[in-house]
Amino acid sequence: MSSTSPASTKSGIEDSLRKIVGADHVRMENTKLLVEPGNDAELSDVLCVANSQRLAVVPRGNSTKAGWANPPERADIILSTLRLNRVLEHAWADLTVTVEAGCTVTELQKCLAQHGQRLAIDPLWPDTTTVGGLISSNDSGSYRLRFGSVRDLIIGITLALPDGTLARSGGKVVKNVAGYDLPKLVTGAMGTLGVITRAVFRLHPLPQNRVTLTVACSHMEEAQRILLGIQDSKLAHVAMQVRYGSLSESADIDILLEGTAAGIQAQLSLLNGLASPATFENGSEQVWQARQQLWAEPDAAIAKLSVLPADISASLQVLRQLCDSNSSQWAAVIQATGLGAMRISSGSPESVQKILSILRRSIEGDGGSLTLLRSMAQMPHFDAWGSVGDSLALMRAVKERFDPNRTLNPGVFVGGI
Repeated sequence: MSSTSPASTKSGIEDSLRKIVGADHVRMENTKLLVEPGNDAELSDVLCVANSQRLAVVPRGNSTKAGWANPPERADIILSTLRLNRVLEHAWADLTVTVEAGCTVTELQKCLAQHGQRLAIDPLWPDTTTVGGLISSNDSGSYRLRFGSVRDLIIGITLALPDGTLARSGGKVVKNVAGYDLPKLVTGAMGTLGVITRAVFRLHPLPQNRVTLTVACSHMEEAQRILLGIQDSKLAHVAMQVRYGSLSESADIDILLEGTAAGIQAQLSLLNGLASPATFENGSEQVWQARQQLWAEPDAAIAKLSVLPADISASLQVLRQLCDSNSSQWAAVIQATGLGAMRISSGSPESVQKILSILRRSIEGDGGSLTLLRSMAQMPHFDAWGSVGDSLALMRAVKERFDPNRTLNPGVFVGGI
């Protein structure tokens, strides 16, 4: 029988990690070990040590979206990707970029802009959101309508698996689809299958001109009509959203047009015909920060909604009725795709939990989903994910295949995965 004590075992693990990443990059943070590898080989070696010792690992960039899931069941090591922050290759002629996971979205966009290109996505907090966090959370903003989500823009990935294997899938060329499943699989998986070390994205040119227009609708039913009418038209709009809430008398629709001056002018004529009798007026670029502004209330419940585009009005009317009956203030920003976010910023924690529960049942009954991104203080427990139907067994099988020891973010994902 071994006489090795837990303390000596912990000391031995720390020594092993210091040999991998250097003594300056291993330290205690609260009760956990913070480890900062400098490249993907070091990161995979750290995972191998943790996995062999049955230690739970929490991958982390800038912690921008650390609360976007259920809390981990246990956490022994925080594995930081912040030293993996380089743009490795901008193949501007091929409209692709290879970038490490710790690079922030803003720094990546600055690099791409030097050649008149961009990663066509507008996530929350781009100054601090890392590429790894962007992929893991699958955070999509208003550009999703025209360019697709993160899952549509990623074409290659390098992933460190819990056993220390470095898996690569995809390629640097847009037309190369070999191994595309792995990038799509880990997008939105919240770091539960592997740790992203680098990614390859398809790019788009920066626009010559941008115009934001806004129309104030007297009620949500009118806004729904305009949204669907524009979506069914030939208008080549880049983004469209509706802003609605308890503090506004109107439902405001914002639309973004990009292109040449002549092209935008042609679209403006078509747009006002589609919105008649309402009229779009010049709007402010700040409206595209409305989703991020939902987070300005420090003690509020915030949830992600996914509904059919035709159900936007009905879902928001249910939300309004629930909040009005519980004296709660609320606000929502919903994209024309039916994806969006909502905030409930007043009312008792118990009443807010009740509102979320009833709203989730209503939305799930129509084939949608409600995911809790941030809980109100003192609010009774509310599962972040809700029901995923009969897909849970498949998700658990994938987790078992990739991470049989439940090393990575145990309990964070759907169904306690």
